[in-house]
Amino acid sequence: MKKLYGVIGDPIAHSMSPAMHNDAFAALGLDAHYQPFHITREDLPVAIAGMKVIGVAGFNVTVPHKTAILPLLDEIDPLAAAIGAVNTVVNEKGKFIGYNTDGEGFIRGLHEEYGKPVLDKHILIIGAGGAARAIYYTLSQQGAVHVDIANRTLDNAQQLKARCPYPVNTAILTMEEAEAKLAEYDIIIQTTSIGMSPKVEDLPLRLSTIRTDAFLSDIIYNPFETAIMKEAKQRGARVQNGLRMFVYQGALAFEKWTGKLADPDRMEKIVIDKLGGKTC
Repeated sequence: MKKLYGVIGDPIAHSMSPAMHNDAFAALGLDAHYQPFHITREDLPVAIAGMKVIGVAGFNVTVPHKTAILPLLDEIDPLAAAIGAVNTVVNEKGKFIGYNTDGEGFIRGLHEEYGKPVLDKHILIIGAGGAARAIYYTLSQQGAVHVDIANRTLDNAQQLKARCPYPVNTAILTMEEAEAKLAEYDIIIQTTSIGMSPKVEDLPLRLSTIRTDAFLSDIIYNPFETAIMKEAKQRGARVQNGLRMFVYQGALAFEKWTGKLADPDRMEKIVIDKLGGKTC
């Protein structure tokens, strides 16, 4: 019988995951289907119970359910529990087990584009929201040495640091402090929504002191090239958008569900085609 997978969220019609995963199932000859499920916050408990009853083999979780789903699962992977959010659920013999592949997806994409080890580099994360937490905790878990956090609300960044269960050297900075010492960083990771439509010309901070050998990664991929990426390129730095993070978090979920590796390049092409064929 065809296995059923899916993604839950509200809204969900915009999701590119169904096209990406259904193509991967077909490419690998797997008898499976990936379905988007529009589930409101109020309906989440009954929806999860229903998915278990009908035997959904696995599913992704997107906004606004990544945290709300935690008490509804049977088990949670330690990293996902530390992050406080789940984006992937695996049905293992009737038990729903939650994982978070966002941070690992980002790091795989970063390694690929950066071209050399990153854990010994001096890293700055801009922002202290859910994506920043996943990336910061995963970097720390994997042994990153020095990861600073800049955020407009210092309390949020301080809490992010205080709750991290993995050892890492971290300074909490205002945006102005980060701008002043930007030349110290090898890698800058932009995790806020600044630069997305409609305010595509906005910058989270100024890059006047960025090094020409620095690497800037913005987790936004629509638009493909944000204002901060354009400025970093103009100042000689290398840049990356968030497309590889999105692709790899999906590929990692696919591997957890099926035990098989999906082709990330093929997944990326699907997303680019869905976005109208635009690239950086």
